[in-house]
Amino acid sequence: MITGGPPAVRLERASLRLGGRPIWTDVSLTVAAGEFLAVIGPNGVGKTSLLRVVLGLQSLSAGTVQVGGRAPRPGNAAIGYVPQQRAFDPDLPIRGRDLVGFGLNGHRWGVTVRPEGVRKRVDGILRRLDAARYADAPVGQLSGGEQQRLRIAQALVGDPTILLCDEPLLSLDLHFQQVIVQVIADWNRSRGATVIFVTHDINPLLSAVDRILLLAGARWAAGSPDEILTSETLSRVYGLPVEVLRHRGRVLVVGAELGGHEPVLAAHEDVIG
Repeated sequence: MITGGPPAVRLERASLRLGGRPIWTDVSLTVAAGEFLAVIGPNGVGKTSLLRVVLGLQSLSAGTVQVGGRAPRPGNAAIGYVPQQRAFDPDLPIRGRDLVGFGLNGHRWGVTVRPEGVRKRVDGILRRLDAARYADAPVGQLSGGEQQRLRIAQALVGDPTILLCDEPLLSLDLHFQQVIVQVIADWNRSRGATVIFVTHDINPLLSAVDRILLLAGARWAAGSPDEILTSETLSRVYGLPVEVLRHRGRVLVVGAELGGHEPVLAAHEDVIG
């Protein structure tokens, strides 16, 4: 993490309601520049909405949010964004390098002749992510893991200081999960950039994350993995008995889903943070 200067993201008593329903309440959280934060919790608790707030695409119902010391705004070039994975049409006539290039000139569509400097940046990030071998392949013909690596290259090609990742490991096998996490962790360390990573499984990230934000209805908790991934903390936040088991460096949660389909809890309690 980087000391000095404004934090990457700061939420002060932030609350969000959608359709009249409270999603999260009174979240006060400071994400330091260079920090790797994982966001976990059941479906429907506003993990993606949190990223949309940081992107300037969703307004808070109460409280404040700052990104780099300023109000969030759409199109902030300091932010790279990896959305949830959706398969490309197999017949989509877009090459890997073209998809990555949209991270620099996304206002254009189709194959364009780019300035040499732009092409070098695209080729450079492809090499860095070990994706150069399918740079000229049609994206629809690539595997899910290869497509996801290109999406990450697209998010990083503009050299953002904040990277937002929305479930980038979904539908990937264990090998590609490890590859993607390593790529993002290396970028986080080498560039001193901030990562906010929404995930349904914390295990692939345990060696990379600094802190975890757990959202569970209107309850929330933030702290180190050792602080959050305990039976006591999870039981308190979920409002039901939860047991945490550890085996060979992996965490198994019994009684609740960190990223699955458990019902949203509605109690109000700030646990850590």
